[in-house]
Amino acid sequence: MAEILVLGAGMVGIGAALALQARGHAVTVVDRRGPGEETSFGNAGVLQAEAMEPYAMPRDLPTLLRYALGRSNDVAWSLRDLPSIAPALLAYFRASAPERHARISRTYAQLIARVVSDHSPLIEAAGANNLIRRTGLGEIYRTTRAFDAACARGEKKATCYGLRLRALAGTGLASEEPAIAGETAGALIWEDSWSSSDPGGLVMSYAQLFRRRGGRLLQGDAQTLERAGTGWRIDTGTGLVDAQHAVIALGPWSGSLLLRFGYRIQMLLMRGYHSHVSNTPELSRPYLDAENGYVMSSMRDGLRLTTGVEFVRPDRPQSRRQLDWALHSAAELLAADMRAEGKLWHGHRPFLPDMLPLVGPAPRHEGLWFDFGHGYQGFTLGPTTGELLAEQLDGDTPPVAQALLPAARL
Repeated sequence: MAEILVLGAGMVGIGAALALQARGHAVTVVDRRGPGEETSFGNAGVLQAEAMEPYAMPRDLPTLLRYALGRSNDVAWSLRDLPSIAPALLAYFRASAPERHARISRTYAQLIARVVSDHSPLIEAAGANNLIRRTGLGEIYRTTRAFDAACARGEKKATCYGLRLRALAGTGLASEEPAIAGETAGALIWEDSWSSSDPGGLVMSYAQLFRRRGGRLLQGDAQTLERAGTGWRIDTGTGLVDAQHAVIALGPWSGSLLLRFGYRIQMLLMRGYHSHVSNTPELSRPYLDAENGYVMSSMRDGLRLTTGVEFVRPDRPQSRRQLDWALHSAAELLAADMRAEGKLWHGHRPFLPDMLPLVGPAPRHEGLWFDFGHGYQGFTLGPTTGELLAEQLDGDTPPVAQALLPAARL
């Protein structure tokens, strides 16, 4: 049995803590806030079992021009911040070349294939079935041209990976989802994906399971992590805590901490926003409005609209542009008053240019472990990469983990 610190109480950190705990280790999770209160709280709440291929950067000129000219709600960017993120964007562009992306996808698909089987026992043990919908993920298309192209891509993907896919043309979606009253060309329904009505609540339920099994959850500042003899030490609200191992699962804050130890992590911090609207009809599943760059999903707090990507420095003020576009588009679909209520939330997705998370031992520090860089899929993949990390810490590196190792990529 080893004493292990896990820094970060989001889905990735709690997933790693549960996997390590299940192998008999004594685990302490440390975060400045409560479980699931940062990036894991703000996402669209989808366990994306259909996401067998990571999001590649478009390479066709028309799409790139739409992004550059601000004519797409998928991406927003700031000219003044472009120089600081240009190297990582260029690396992402190179990794998105078809042959390289196909190679990356072979690894990624193996991770995604485990999502349901890795989450299922935790959902059951945590008593969290009331937070889970097993109704799939929808993609809505407004124009026939976009729908036909999506059907062709979707059928190819479903066949390649053995996924369940339904195509609803014309009025098929309105018949199945009466809340969607606006005109659409059709929708794709990915049946294998699950979703949560409270993403932060699901992380909290996993954290409570971890605590019931004997784990410790403490508040503390990750920046106080330091070497202590042959192990690691951190300052928490209850005092200093020592451990043999330390796992960095801080999502977008991982790079700034590791810079202190000499690791320069090339990471794109993709900002996303959400807000809630009440008094709207409940949807049976989350939907991506594919031509308008947002996801809408019924949550405990109302209908959540989650935006695409904004490329800005983390300290820049919020912008309502993408959310306002989403609200206008959702109003067309739902024929409802879509005035956002409450605070506009934003967070940052920790995206590595090669589209794979870093999972494994730090190259130059014994007992230091990485588990971050999940991009859009931290909520989906947290338990899976936690299992892979736990296997490595116990001396076994499964084949799928070879492509995730920090030593080969830093």
